[in-house]
Amino acid sequence: MFATLSDRLADTFKNLRGKGRLSEADIDATAREIRIALLEADVALPVVKEFVGAVKERARGEEVSGALNPAQQIVKIVNEELVEILGGETRRLRFAKNPPTVIMLAGLQGAGKTTLAAKLALWLKEQGSSPMLVAADLQRPNAVNQLQVNGERAGVTVFAPEPGNGVGDPVAVAKAGVAEARRTLHDVVIVDTAGRLGVDAEMMQQASDIRDAVEPDETLFVVDAMIGQDAVNTARAFLDGVGYDGVVLTKLDGDARGGAALSIRSVTGKPVMFASAGEKLTDFDVFHPDRMASRILDMGDVMTLIEQAEKAFDADQAAKAAAKLTGQGGEFTLDDFLEQMQQIRKLGSLSKIMGMLPGMAQFRDQIDNFDEREIDRIQAIIQSMTPAERANPKIIDGSRRARIAKGSGRQVSDVNQLVDRFFEARKMMMSMAKGGGMPGMPGMPGMGLGKRSKAKQAPKKGKAKRGSGNPAKRAAEEKAAQQKASGNGASGGGNPFGLPAGADEDFDPSSIELPKDLSKYLK
Repeated sequence: MFATLSDRLADTFKNLRGKGRLSEADIDATAREIRIALLEADVALPVVKEFVGAVKERARGEEVSGALNPAQQIVKIVNEELVEILGGETRRLRFAKNPPTVIMLAGLQGAGKTTLAAKLALWLKEQGSSPMLVAADLQRPNAVNQLQVNGERAGVTVFAPEPGNGVGDPVAVAKAGVAEARRTLHDVVIVDTAGRLGVDAEMMQQASDIRDAVEPDETLFVVDAMIGQDAVNTARAFLDGVGYDGVVLTKLDGDARGGAALSIRSVTGKPVMFASAGEKLTDFDVFHPDRMASRILDMGDVMTLIEQAEKAFDADQAAKAAAKLTGQGGEFTLDDFLEQMQQIRKLGSLSKIMGMLPGMAQFRDQIDNFDEREIDRIQAIIQSMTPAERANPKIIDGSRRARIAKGSGRQVSDVNQLVDRFFEARKMMMSMAKGGGMPGMPGMPGMGLGKRSKAKQAPKKGKAKRGSGNPAKRAAEEKAAQQKASGNGASGGGNPFGLPAGADEDFDPSSIELPKDLSKYLK
């Protein structure tokens, strides 16, 4: 969604690197590039003016001029201003004190309200609620049937007393749905309302009537993030005609430029509460302004990745795999490897996962062209092996590889590649699990290239000790060395001048023959 904007901003900040201080011209040029990037992303003009003005004002202030790295400080300012126009803080659902909590969905036809209703219901169900869907969209053909199918997939109750397709009173259905939820002890009611291809008086009146009948605790405006500037106009019309508490962005996985997401909050003053980025019912989450800003600036979204991993990964399986990698729970086998791959698959698209990592924008082409079916091919090869082969891949010889390739519908070279990569990956993971770091890296504990024991260290070769320039002192030193070599001076103590014991008694200073030019210093 924000690929174009991210690339333009990245190029802009690249020009600032290495500068010890920023001149007025640098700030103006940077602001101009940011303005162009936002306009190309289809952000509303008033929002662009406000954003660029705030960035320029802060860039000219003390926080940049006094910074050790002005370029990084500019990136920080842009990040904070992006968070601000996206809503500042994460907005959570307000639940009614006396259940059920009523949530009403409104928006244009084609924005994805019906699918989003099921996504929201599934998300609430995972949060511990007991939601019920109410089919109050009786205008669009098969809207009721679509909600019933999606509700069944999500495992939630659907209240649909009317067949729809132009038959029935949507206001009466919505009111009866809330009463049914109260009777059956559902604590959340999600009312799916009808939309139109454009804003008209009839749609607005119907939405207003439903709102007055059910008195929703939250009214959510569902908007297609791909329709650009028209999303802002539609949002204003709904705000004036019906009113709503928050916005839900759909189709964030599309290839549109994303200006709607950056504009709606500033134009309407209503926060973006949820975002939908895919066709699956699980492709739905709370909208976090700070995380979205980080994605736009290619800083990644590690927090969302961690949250998804916590939901998808089995803690017991992960603990067992970790124990095997440290050598405490047996050997890490191809069965364990397959389990890990299947758990990663639960996170969703690998392209989406890699896109959440910082700095991955430079690999966008490779990520977009990644073949998701590669995991299926790996799974087919492993499952074509016998239990003994999966437990001990070393026994897989030439004839076994040919049989495995035939059973999985792959080439023998694919089997060879998988087995070789497995051994390399296992070696690397075991090294990292034991604290050895990456194999082959010098100075890492356990790699044989770090600090050696003192017993094995070769003695350092120092420079030969030079004798004193004083003839008398040098003679005394040579005499002391001879005594030490013969054992005479081994236990004898020396004096403060480094001479052997007794040397101060036999020494006669007048015996020293000094050059004539030094005699003046002895007077």
